[in-house]
Amino acid sequence: MSLQVPWWAWAAVVGVILVMLAIDLFAHRKAHVVGFREALAWSGVWVALGLGFGVVVWRVWGPDAGGQYLAGYLIEKSLAVDNVFVFALLFGFFAVPRELQHRVLFYGVLGALVFRAAFIGAGAVLLEHFHWVLYLFGAFLLYTGVKMARHSAVEVHPDRNPVLRALRRLIPVTDRFHGRRFLVSENGRRAATPLLAVLIAVETTDIVFAVDSIPAIFAITDEVFLVFTSNAFAILGLRAMYFLLAGAMHRFGYLRYGLAAVLVFVGAKMLLADVYAIPVWLSLLVIVGCLGVAIGASMLKTRNTVGNTPGITS
Repeated sequence: MSLQVPWWAWAAVVGVILVMLAIDLFAHRKAHVVGFREALAWSGVWVALGLGFGVVVWRVWGPDAGGQYLAGYLIEKSLAVDNVFVFALLFGFFAVPRELQHRVLFYGVLGALVFRAAFIGAGAVLLEHFHWVLYLFGAFLLYTGVKMARHSAVEVHPDRNPVLRALRRLIPVTDRFHGRRFLVSENGRRAATPLLAVLIAVETTDIVFAVDSIPAIFAITDEVFLVFTSNAFAILGLRAMYFLLAGAMHRFGYLRYGLAAVLVFVGAKMLLADVYAIPVWLSLLVIVGCLGVAIGASMLKTRNTVGNTPGITS
């Protein structure tokens, strides 16, 4: 049975997201280095908001919808760890000062919300009119999961990014940062700063990651409201997660195997949807189990190690 979501519920969710983004922007209106304690506090706020909305879904639409939302939220939150590692590499490649990194991530998340909303809408239309797309998504997730398990290193090549190449053809890019500005005027001409270049790199990278995460959530539920909200509330905490975890990414060596297992599971769930509908509680149990084992094994392996992920410092 599909959820009956009134228009004002959609408006309320979008309103909450915009208000929280405005609060975050106001709190970080001055460029500064986001420390561990600040990142931890904001991470707590975003996680509480995401889980709190899950409670609302549970109370209003029932435990089945609540379980679907939570499973989707956990998948997106876990896949976001890969984003954190890539963002660290991008910031290192462009030598972005630490006090400017939050500004890039803020607008990156804002763009990600818009693009993912469009992808979710397109995915919902495809699944509604072309049932065979379900099997295409499932096969793609199986392939992605196997590929993730077999490849340990994440490679980033911003110099090969076609969007960045197009930017450089359209407008000159300065060789130094100009504070928090994305565009400046040099010699009477409008020019882009490296901050705009790294923002475009972050945005296009997130679009690539969305190709994995959105089909994965559709494997849990085909309710567009739940797909969007679980995705949105998980993404909202991406900035704080970056500042919280970027320096400790070396401690998550086995997480990719847990993520790979989750993707393989949800891919198989999609392929078997017309044969056997895996219960929501079982999906949630498998997802939590895979991620819990992977994180626990990673912590045990690296409990006596120290070090930083390359590309975090300015």
